[in-house]
Amino acid sequence: MKMNLIQFQPGLSLNKFLELYGSQEQCETVVESARWPGGFTCSKCGNTHHFTYRRGVSVKVFQCSSCRTQTTLTEGTLFHSTKLPLTIWFQAMFFLTQSKNNVSILELRRLAGISYRAAWRIKHKIMQAMFEREQTTVLSDRVEVDDAYLGGELPGGKVGRGSENKVPFIAAVQTNNQGHPLYAVFSTVKSFCKEEVEIWAKSFLAPSALIVSDGLWCFQAVEAAGCVHQREVVGKDRKSTSMKCFSWINTVLGNLKNSITGTYHAFDFEKYAYRYLGEFQYRFNRRFDLAGMLKRLVAAAVKTKKLPEAKLRQAEDWR
Repeated sequence: MKMNLIQFQPGLSLNKFLELYGSQEQCETVVESARWPGGFTCSKCGNTHHFTYRRGVSVKVFQCSSCRTQTTLTEGTLFHSTKLPLTIWFQAMFFLTQSKNNVSILELRRLAGISYRAAWRIKHKIMQAMFEREQTTVLSDRVEVDDAYLGGELPGGKVGRGSENKVPFIAAVQTNNQGHPLYAVFSTVKSFCKEEVEIWAKSFLAPSALIVSDGLWCFQAVEAAGCVHQREVVGKDRKSTSMKCFSWINTVLGNLKNSITGTYHAFDFEKYAYRYLGEFQYRFNRRFDLAGMLKRLVAAAVKTKKLPEAKLRQAEDWR
């Protein structure tokens, strides 16, 4: 069997991580470069002349030489007002990007040596950055789609699709001319109806895409987004798992569910499912360059607005 070069790529080793991001000063340099690639620019007057000083031990402050506006290095970013050193944040991003499977909050707490509540905040903030970055992903060419659910039955509750603990979401995988998967999208929806699918299709599908779906009628709504729809009815005599046209969507969905159920044993599906799906999607779509994923995540983090815990604990609808 031919070696899978994506799976066997070296990634970012622990030794290399410590060499590049082992100190607070190194992490600050990376954040500063990601936030101001061309050098510091005052957000108020646009001037580039400035000087820096330390507020306390860990807070680096930039002061504009023209208007005297002060800006901290982490102000207005995902790291806003953090009391933890950036080295802890970089460790968390290292674990979340380089692990083949997900990293639970409890495991992150142990690895980073922080409290459970701090690990919860870091984990959810990083997942939020991943989720927001993935909202611009648009699939094109040939795309396999399927309906899926996260969660399971609640004791004493409804069973099957009516379970109160099941969150519906649409899974889609773009393949290339060789039939290999390129990118994926996993989006929670209120229900599997044509209105929801149409909204989803207009956000995440290119008008030129060829959409391959099973017999669920709601997927006809992709045509309203300009897509070509190829409907493959499974029926009683065929199983989707044995149909070649659905091979990658079934494989990716299986990996997704195994990754989540094998790592997370207790989280609010209804409230936070979109973040956990966003985390998996972010890593999947950047799996071609594991070594560079952490630096790309830092770039996403500095573009993510501050997230107070009150907002962090709200469901997706607050956005």
